[in-house]
Amino acid sequence: MNRQEFKNKISNSIILFDGGMGTELYKKGVFINKCFDELNLTNPTLVRMVHEDYKNAGADVIETNTYGANGPKLKRFMLQDKLYDINFAGAKLAREVAGTDILVAGAVGPLGIQMEPLGPLSRDEVKDFFKEQILPLIDGGVDLIIFETFIYPDELKQAVLAVREISDLPCIAQMTIDEDASSLTGASVPVMIKELENIAADVVGINCTVGPQIMLNWLEQARKLTEIPISIMPNAGKPKNVDGRNLYLTSPEYMAEYAKQFILNGANVLGGCCGTAPEHIKSMRNAINALMPQYRKKEIKIDKIEVDDSVEIVLVEKKSRLAKRLTDGHFVKFVELLPPHGVSAINEIEKAREMFFNGIDVINIPDGPRASARMSALSLAIQIQRDVGIETLLHFVCRDRNVIGMQSDLLGAYALGLRNILSVTGDPPKLGNYPDATAVFDVDAIGLVNILDRLNHGLDIAGNPIGRPTGFFVGVGANPGAINMDEELRRLDWKVEAGAEYIITQPVFDIDIFESFIKRIEHIKKPIIAGLWPLTSLRNAEFMNNEVPGCNVPDILMKRLINVQESKEASRDEGIRIARETLENMLGMIHGVQISAPFGRVQSVIDVLDGFTFN
Repeated sequence: MNRQEFKNKISNSIILFDGGMGTELYKKGVFINKCFDELNLTNPTLVRMVHEDYKNAGADVIETNTYGANGPKLKRFMLQDKLYDINFAGAKLAREVAGTDILVAGAVGPLGIQMEPLGPLSRDEVKDFFKEQILPLIDGGVDLIIFETFIYPDELKQAVLAVREISDLPCIAQMTIDEDASSLTGASVPVMIKELENIAADVVGINCTVGPQIMLNWLEQARKLTEIPISIMPNAGKPKNVDGRNLYLTSPEYMAEYAKQFILNGANVLGGCCGTAPEHIKSMRNAINALMPQYRKKEIKIDKIEVDDSVEIVLVEKKSRLAKRLTDGHFVKFVELLPPHGVSAINEIEKAREMFFNGIDVINIPDGPRASARMSALSLAIQIQRDVGIETLLHFVCRDRNVIGMQSDLLGAYALGLRNILSVTGDPPKLGNYPDATAVFDVDAIGLVNILDRLNHGLDIAGNPIGRPTGFFVGVGANPGAINMDEELRRLDWKVEAGAEYIITQPVFDIDIFESFIKRIEHIKKPIIAGLWPLTSLRNAEFMNNEVPGCNVPDILMKRLINVQESKEASRDEGIRIARETLENMLGMIHGVQISAPFGRVQSVIDVLDGFTFN
């Protein structure tokens, strides 16, 4: 992998490294007075086991067991003559486990001897020591080099120069910090950032010594000072001595919570250091997926093809009542109702009827929200339209069906009278209540829009005529608060190009973020339906901030909820006021609103809309 390929990868996703190697080997019975790096030669099975555990936990990158395999450190064990073999074997072991699925980073630590002017080594000697270690790592097949736990920026710079002189591999340069978030030499965060920028690595960051809380403090300062991608790899807290063994007691859940905070504060690369085990990495993987889902999609190409002129395409305004109202310029009102967990939809039907009587245009029905098992959205949609008479908007996710099943279900839905579809990729199963469930993801939301567009032109996915074309009114989602907004907008453009006819956003809390989003999509001439969530409590707001990707409840709103947190009724009333203010501020920018009914309380929807006059 060259540097540009790595930069492209980082710009489109959060990269998760593995956790501690030394502490895992220590837990497996290797004493700390042994040379852990030599295990690549003397006990490769043990090293391979650790790599496999991290791969299975969901790491995107595994590091070689070569952190201390440089000349000066190996000399202490009289192993300097085995330097090439140890590093080459370390790279080969990791490469064999990684295969082509994930990346391998060659791990390189400091030399342990100071350089001029404080020590005996010259800069060229330091650089040569690093070259000596890096060459066998490259020969063994690593994809990148990671420099870890450095104290002195001058030594780190020589390490990066060593890579630059012998290869085009990307490199990550990391220093370590103290309890006050300064470097171990006392440098403040601004000074550290200047030093790290001067090193000219592809990613800069910190690792080891301290736990996630202090690293978050460092990141909050550092992210404002540089545009370079940042890596954060904390220890699992401070070790405690238990019966003569140093144990790290920080829980995987704690690490996962901080992983979210690292992402929200601008980290690009995450991982763990001492004490961070595969179970920590697994929890961090789930946290990353919750904020930035990464889907493994098969490449199913759906080309645009010529349609027979004899096929009578359904005009937009004739597709549904919703389509007609939007075409005519009316402001539309959606309410989101979740399908029940059981077989009875009586409560949901009654709520839909109440919404219908209160002037709601459409009942919006999510399909397996947050990867949980409920009554099928298709079944509830049909029951509501049949028993109430109000139109529904059916979420249709790509997670659970292959393209053949998608097409069959869509044709069946249309035959049963459903006309409004929201194309959704879907939450990965591992985010929900069934972590061992698998996903399909033959296509994502863009591919699904292509399929719907074909059906609307009288063709199946293979290009065969289906007779009378469908007339689905096709919507897509958008996230105004997406962490990677450039990628979000690229995908939105592709959705529209594929045939999307309206856009529904994630819940909006920060009006400044929403205004910025609207300005960036001015070229998209499609109706915008803004999501709105009446907050019910401070805990509810914290959930939206931490668990719902792209949602950002500003501090000023959090403070309002803190002031009323002692009263459930006051908290609910404050949430209603916030939602009404948000709606009022958005009215000139949107064509409709989708209001969620938290915990099924439709009265909240009525209270939010009370007194508003819409065209």
